[in-house]
This record gives sequence, C-alpha cells and structure tokens, in this order.
Amino acid sequence: MKFGLFVPQGWRHDLVGIDPAQHWGVMAGLARRADGIEDWTSIWVYDHFHPVPRPTEAGVHEAWTLMAAFAGVTGRVRLGQMCTCLGYREPTYLAKVAATVDAVSEGRVEMGIGAGWYEHEWRAYGYGFPGAGERLARLREGVEVMRQMWTTGRATLDGDHYQVDGAMCFPQPLQGTSMPGSRANGIPMWVAGGGERKTLRIAAEYADYTNFDGSPEGFSAKSAILEQHCRDIGRDFGEIVRSANYNVVIGRDEREVKERLAWIRDHYASAGLPDDVVEDTVRSFETGPLVGTPEQVVEKLKDLQARGMTYAITYFVEQAYDLSGVELFEREVMPELVDRERHGHLWHLLRGE
Repeated sequence: MKFGLFVPQGWRHDLVGIDPAQHWGVMAGLARRADGIEDWTSIWVYDHFHPVPRPTEAGVHEAWTLMAAFAGVTGRVRLGQMCTCLGYREPTYLAKVAATVDAVSEGRVEMGIGAGWYEHEWRAYGYGFPGAGERLARLREGVEVMRQMWTTGRATLDGDHYQVDGAMCFPQPLQGTSMPGSRANGIPMWVAGGGERKTLRIAAEYADYTNFDGSPEGFSAKSAILEQHCRDIGRDFGEIVRSANYNVVIGRDEREVKERLAWIRDHYASAGLPDDVVEDTVRSFETGPLVGTPEQVVEKLKDLQARGMTYAITYFVEQAYDLSGVELFEREVMPELVDRERHGHLWHLLRGE
C-alpha cells in the first residue's frame, strides 16, 4: 500500500488561530517533514477557495500556487491535488500550468481532476453552476485536451463545451518525455468521484488512478462498477490504481481517541461554526473507517487492501497544531502496510513484470 498526506491549507478550518503571516511557514514545514519520511509517497492539497463545512473568513490557500511552492521546498515526495475542479480553469490553461509545475518539481506532479461540486464556491466566483450532466461532459472533454497536450505537445478538439485549435504545450511535461510517466497521459491522471454511469466510465477510459468512496462496502461497490466499465471498453481493470481519502483519528488507546475527538469538537467550535454544524462535522470524523487505536486502524486498512484499495490518502485535522497523531500513524500503522520494495511513484506500472 502507498500513503499520501494532505497538508493543511485552511480549506477545512485547519489553520484557524494561526497568524496568516505564519501559514506558509507551517505548510512548508509539514511538506518538508513528509518529504524526509520515505513511507509518505505523496503530499496533497484540495482545490477550493472557501472553507467547509460552512463558508467563513478563515484563510484558504489556492491549490496550484501551493503545488509550485511545494515543488521548490521538497525534492522527493509526489505532489497532488484531490482534486482539481475542471470548471475553475480552462483545460488548455490547466494543462500548461501542470506541465510547468512538473518541470519545476522535476517530474513529481500527480493530476487529480474532477467535475466539481461546491455550489456556493462556484457561484461566488462567477462560474455559475452547470448541471451535473454538463459538468461531467466538460470533464470528459477536458481530460482529452490535457492528454493530447501532455503526450503530443498540441491539442485540437471541436467539442460541445471546449473548442481548441492547436493549443501548444512546450515544453511538454518531463513525465512521459525525459522521465518515466503514465504511458497514456504523461502526467499520471487521477479521476476523482464515484458517479456510477459517467464519472467511473470516464475513469475507465482515462485514469491511471481513481479516488472514490473509502468505506469498505462503498469501495467494493464502486470497484465492481469500474470493473464493468473497463470490461465494456476492453481495458485491463488491473491497470487502474484505486485510492480513497481518509480522515484519521488515532490514539494509543480508546481514551486518547476520545480525547482527540473532543479536541476536534473544540477546534471547530473555536472557528465560530454553529453548534449543529460542529456536531455534524465531529460525527463525520467519528464514523469514518480510520478511527481507533493503531491495531484497529491496521485491521481496517488490511480489509480495504483486500478489497483492492492500494493507495490511502490521509488527513489529520490537528496536523498544524499537534503531530502526535501523525507520528503514531507513521510509527505503528504504516510499517504494517507500506510497500517498501517498490516505492517509486510508478509502482503500479511495474506490476506484472
């Protein structure tokens, strides 16, 4: 199993109480720390502008700016966003940005992409909010444009939503040209979302990785649907790495787990969120798969691994304030599962050799 780590950027009220002048120092320090711990394959940010679970004036830092900045302060760890909302940037522009960050990072970009969902944010930024069908159609056209630009240096598409006429992307990304990368896409493509008819179909056509429901039953159900889509189009299901995102609430014993949940409650209350929102948020952490002692978390991850989840992207809400949970996870969970023999970012492409 591979492990990724979300770096707090404010979207989930995870920099509240820290002076904005210190935000970058905190984020850069956590990125450098993960870069120095080999068991972390990747670090991640969210592509959002307004915080959740309720928009407030808490600071949120933009994803692709952070990607470039992280490229400059790290040297090993992979860099991803889970996931970039296609509707926030034209796909030609996004492909160019990703290619530049790939060069700056010396070939370490992971491209997470999705149709987008945060209606408040869409409308506030003037993007409107097209229906789900149109957002998904744009996603399909957008990933085709990116694939063309990264693998050939040019893209042309007369689509229903995007008209592209010879858009150039030179230099092309390092991945897929001067460095190993996705055989199909150059920069590895993560198609995020579990929509059964359209999103998973797009994933079957384009994805190197998927990212969807991380609950055991949900993961198995989505995997079965993805497998059927692969069968329908004649693609090898085993080529696609299946991942999921996880809130981690870990403690040395049950008492410490409860203390951490109490801290989460107090933290969201300190952010000025209404009581009902705070309780709903705590419940979402409390009921997640990766809540418990190290032994319990390992057991749940092994069950998920048996279902085909081989890349866990983890989130620790307290990370900017307290590293004890992350350290416990690194010390007692990751060594039980991490794949150290094939630790490179293209490990999945080596299967079957």
